[in-house]
Amino acid sequence: MKMILMAVMLCFSSAGVLAQTVKTSLGTLQVTQLAKGLDEPWAVAILPDGQFLVTERKGRLWLFDGKGGKTRVSGVPKVYAKGQGGLLDVVLARDFAQSGELFLTYAKSQSGGAGTALAVARLDGQAAALRDVRLLFEMKPGNRGGRHFGSRVVEAEDGTLFVTLGERGNRPLAQDLSTHNGTVIRVARTGGVPKSNPFIDTKGALPEIWSYGHRNAQGAALDKSGQLWLVEHGAKGGDEVNRVERGANYGWPVISYGEHYSGGKIGEGTSKAGMEQPDFYWDPSIAPSGMMIYSGQMFSEWKGDIFVGSLKFDHIARLDRSGTKLSAGEQLKSRETGRVRDIRQAPDGSIWFLSVDRGGLFRISR
Repeated sequence: MKMILMAVMLCFSSAGVLAQTVKTSLGTLQVTQLAKGLDEPWAVAILPDGQFLVTERKGRLWLFDGKGGKTRVSGVPKVYAKGQGGLLDVVLARDFAQSGELFLTYAKSQSGGAGTALAVARLDGQAAALRDVRLLFEMKPGNRGGRHFGSRVVEAEDGTLFVTLGERGNRPLAQDLSTHNGTVIRVARTGGVPKSNPFIDTKGALPEIWSYGHRNAQGAALDKSGQLWLVEHGAKGGDEVNRVERGANYGWPVISYGEHYSGGKIGEGTSKAGMEQPDFYWDPSIAPSGMMIYSGQMFSEWKGDIFVGSLKFDHIARLDRSGTKLSAGEQLKSRETGRVRDIRQAPDGSIWFLSVDRGGLFRISR
């Protein structure tokens, strides 16, 4: 699975000015800047009326009107903005048009340090404010340090919520079901625990856990069938794309296709009975973040393909997908793709992405 992807470069004029096109396997596409001046943007959510929200890691949530104007949204929960912690994902509820509700993940101060939390709130667009903010979940226990918070939230078709949680730099805890570290958790929209969760009757296990053995998943998405996929950081090599199954163990830190940053061996090798194999992995590591599974009409040739942002090599990786089999596709790369943190599919089928280095939001279209 060690693959070298073909780079696809954006076109520049002789003066170094972006020509606002990208050459891809589908031909030349257009790139448009939608927002600029962002400070460590983390996630984008597109509203039904064409407005959009962007989170900044330091704790700011911005509402953009789609015409160049932006307003800071009040009522955001207090965040622990240290290291990799802060305000992270934002996702609209499936019934947002009726309920006005959205979900936020963020690093929350705790007695033992900080942990990833999930909240729900109602967006008051007129006042640019969050109302009725309610905490649905926070990981246990709190951990000191500023690494590996995750985190993405995905609403399943049945209304339950999946949240990816990093192991907070404490590797062994990813195999310990008495903690939330290094897991995907599943909760009801009320914050309760669904009775169908796999470890609800397991002595000593936390009932919210859906899967475990993860390192630090910063991308997650559902495919057309409703299957949850995620992308997670390896150490030095071994970034993984995983199809997440109920109750499954994904091996960290017992098995990995990477090595420690010191060059030392991780765990017991690349496989072990009872532990899942990745559907795809990168070596060397690309430092993957936002993830999107394409289902739109604008780029129908890419339906079902997986798009992943790279924080290390500054590109968007497209993985060809045939059923459950993934293979290397291409890289969309330019100065605009500097540290891609999030990727979303817009209602019209265009592809939006956030660049940390460029401090902006961009749209790829025909």
